[in-house]
Amino acid sequence: MIGAAGFAGGVHSTMKGWLTLRVDAREHQIQTYYRALFRAWGRQHWWPAQSRFEVIVGAYLTQNTAWTNVEKALANLRAERLLSMRAIRRASLAQLERLIRPAGYFRQKAKRLKLFVAFLDDRYQGSLAKLFARPTEKLREELLNLHGIGPETADSILLYAGNHPVFVVDAYTRRILARHEILSEKADYEDIRVLFERGLAPLAESVADSGETRHQALEAGFPGAAHPPSAMSTAKRTALTQVYNEMHGLVVGVGKNYCKRREPVCEECPLCAYLPSKKPKV
Repeated sequence: MIGAAGFAGGVHSTMKGWLTLRVDAREHQIQTYYRALFRAWGRQHWWPAQSRFEVIVGAYLTQNTAWTNVEKALANLRAERLLSMRAIRRASLAQLERLIRPAGYFRQKAKRLKLFVAFLDDRYQGSLAKLFARPTEKLREELLNLHGIGPETADSILLYAGNHPVFVVDAYTRRILARHEILSEKADYEDIRVLFERGLAPLAESVADSGETRHQALEAGFPGAAHPPSAMSTAKRTALTQVYNEMHGLVVGVGKNYCKRREPVCEECPLCAYLPSKKPKV
């Protein structure tokens, strides 16, 4: 005869096993999506920038706006030779505000760029090399404590400028997960980040060995979010960081072209076959 404690323990063990299987299934879905998207589109060349500091500026500017608007603001800064720490340091707030106006919230963003440079000067003698030499978790905590930096901005800086192995979660990621019934669109940022990092980590070694992150041709008829190669998009990085980098760019391609907020174009999306509505009923 099984006692109450034994029964409870058995139920707990069963529930734990079910949850583990469920998590593993979701991680497997993430791997499947990566392979499907990479076959369709190949390398996306994110982040499009010529320097680490340009990545950081872009990460601030892209908050609450489309990348097309960021490109206009970056072009203005480039034309005025203001895409360096030294230049941002000496520029007036009024000048910065005028140049980054196309990106929206230009007063806030100008102040935040100044604050970042001041933080770098105060803590790291103005050296990005010293900044990015910090352990990932400690540096992430420091960035999150800076005014104007949330998880998405911090992780963009870590991944694309610092080559730290963290996955960037954005609104496109949430929308795709919700429509594919993997996670709620209101799921916690950290839960989503951990799911992608665990799901993608096993792919790093096989991807590095195959060389697919370097030599994949784009398939005609499936526009993604690819950019021309740049100094930062082709920078040397670990296989794990490259996979996280690539998946974020691929997710952007899905969200931008197919998984739109209104009127999604599901039938033409490379992930269409994986929608719950397309799965055979058991």
